[in-house]
Amino acid sequence: MYDTIIIGAGFAGAVLAERLATQKNQRVLVIDKRQHIGGNCFDCFDEHGVLIHQYGPHLFHTDNKSVFDYLSQFTEWRPYQHEVLAFIDGQKVPVPFNLNSLHSLLPKSLADSLELKLIERFGYGVKVPILELRTIDDKELKFLADFIYEKIFVNYTAKQWGKKPEDISAEVTGRVPVHISRDNRYFQDKYQAIPAHGYTKIFQNMLDQPNISLLLNTDFKDVFKVDLESGKMQFMNSEFTGQLIFTGLIDELLEHRFGELPYRSLAFKFENLPTEQFQEKTTINYPNDYDFTRITEFKHISQQTISGTTIVKEFPQNFERDNPDKNIPYYPIFTDENKQKLDRYLSFAEQFDNITLVGRLAENRYYDMDDIVARALQVFADEF
Repeated sequence: MYDTIIIGAGFAGAVLAERLATQKNQRVLVIDKRQHIGGNCFDCFDEHGVLIHQYGPHLFHTDNKSVFDYLSQFTEWRPYQHEVLAFIDGQKVPVPFNLNSLHSLLPKSLADSLELKLIERFGYGVKVPILELRTIDDKELKFLADFIYEKIFVNYTAKQWGKKPEDISAEVTGRVPVHISRDNRYFQDKYQAIPAHGYTKIFQNMLDQPNISLLLNTDFKDVFKVDLESGKMQFMNSEFTGQLIFTGLIDELLEHRFGELPYRSLAFKFENLPTEQFQEKTTINYPNDYDFTRITEFKHISQQTISGTTIVKEFPQNFERDNPDKNIPYYPIFTDENKQKLDRYLSFAEQFDNITLVGRLAENRYYDMDDIVARALQVFADEF
């Protein structure tokens, strides 16, 4: 019998499985409903030989040396600095919005004046939240803030979250920064790289341990039961007295006893094109045009020298649990009502000492890749 059963083979589950197996000599079973490991970080070669990210682009970046060092046990790295353009008024400009974007979109005299004011007020190399910029008592800077908000943020956010622009809270978009710099990189973290052999290879190396077993293509509910009254658990109809680490939907684990938590899903349309390069950068955002939010071209990431190129268009959509085209949850939806519901779930789950919740879906929190690796390592250190 296993010491620990982990639901989910993404970063949260894989890190904890690897740590428990190698550091605590535990027998670990990892269950995932998909046919593959790696969660949403899964990558693979398409039929044309292009290495694609099946669930949208994943670009590793972190300032956390311990996370980078930990993952470096399982992969070599290839340096990669991510850049994103946004299609605005018929032009493609860098995002986050920076001084280069400013000069691309506005007349030179106005752009020069605004650049001088931004640097005098905030300094060079500073990131200013758009919400803060919109509150400044300066006519020109207020114009710039409103221009950026309308052209880049509000419609993209409306598509992303399925709301009308007028229903978008300013606080939602306000966290996105304006970068007073000519640095076109999307991230400024110390460590920015792509796994040399892909993300899936990291997971294979992490989980390739004698003490780790995998059960893929399996819905945990078909093989694992939790009695929410007694706290007793069963695996394959036999009592399980070990620890459950759960990285899936918390409301699903707890049988929706407080109602369903809402999520946003995504649809991906992949296309292979008979050209060497489709677009200038890895990702182009389309905040104001078309139904998709962005197009990603994978050869910019993989740096492959093969004929043809593969792109993917991203279409945000509502999560529908029983619709196979919409039943992958990508983003928790944060509202006051949902927060209250989540608090009830988390409070209820605290009574079960034999259940550990980790991850974006289990904790209903937004984690980047480095964040969830750090979180899993911290859970291991604190609880095991």
